[in-house]
Amino acid sequence: MSIPAIELNNVGRKFVSPQGKVTLALRDFSLNVKEGEFCAIVGPTGCGKSTTLGMITGLNPPSSGSVKVFGKPVTGIDPKIGFVFQADAVFPWKSVLDNVASGPIFRGLDPSAARDKAADWVRRVGLAGFEHHYPHQLSGGMRKRVALAQTFINEPAILLMDEPFSALDVQTRAMMQEELLGLWSERKASVVFVTHDIDEAITLADRVVVLTRGPGSVKSVYDIPLPRPRATEARYTPEFIELSRQIWADLKAEVSI
Repeated sequence: MSIPAIELNNVGRKFVSPQGKVTLALRDFSLNVKEGEFCAIVGPTGCGKSTTLGMITGLNPPSSGSVKVFGKPVTGIDPKIGFVFQADAVFPWKSVLDNVASGPIFRGLDPSAARDKAADWVRRVGLAGFEHHYPHQLSGGMRKRVALAQTFINEPAILLMDEPFSALDVQTRAMMQEELLGLWSERKASVVFVTHDIDEAITLADRVVVLTRGPGSVKSVYDIPLPRPRATEARYTPEFIELSRQIWADLKAEVSI
């Protein structure tokens, strides 16, 4: 069997406040994500979803258990990992083109070559003609397209996404989901996508993981058998509706405790 892209084995994560109060965010948490797999995580508020992403990046080392990326223990920031945040992580003083080119330049690529590469990615995410606009001149959906281009231009082997579309309106969110799936199908990065939206999880993922209330651990795992490409219309099928009902039943049992 091939080595998983991400392995979390019996992980626990504690946080200690300045006053010395200990909070356990995750307990006995185990999760494997295969190479090229799209995995969505849903769970109650405070169950450790974002903490999980932090451990994979190396920003939040586990208090117990182990975290591995491509078979190697996580010991620091890995350049193979890309991260898309809930808030727009763009430089407000840079144009769209310069924002997208920033990553390759930081990694040592010649600035001229980086801008050529950035221009291609700006076009691929549907922002041709906006290369010289600044973030304050863009809509929320357009800024998310910038964030996707910023991330995919670095060709990450692992992509972590922390509720990236939660602030968007329904129509823009659906468009960005389809945009993400299109980019992912080209690159086949291993994705861990955190969301509170069950329908979004089913629309995007190969597998949906439901966490318990905090301290979080895995409650249930659902394989998503719906065929790809998976357009927004898929959510009106009986199979989609039944999956949504089952996942909500698991989640409701946790938020109702």
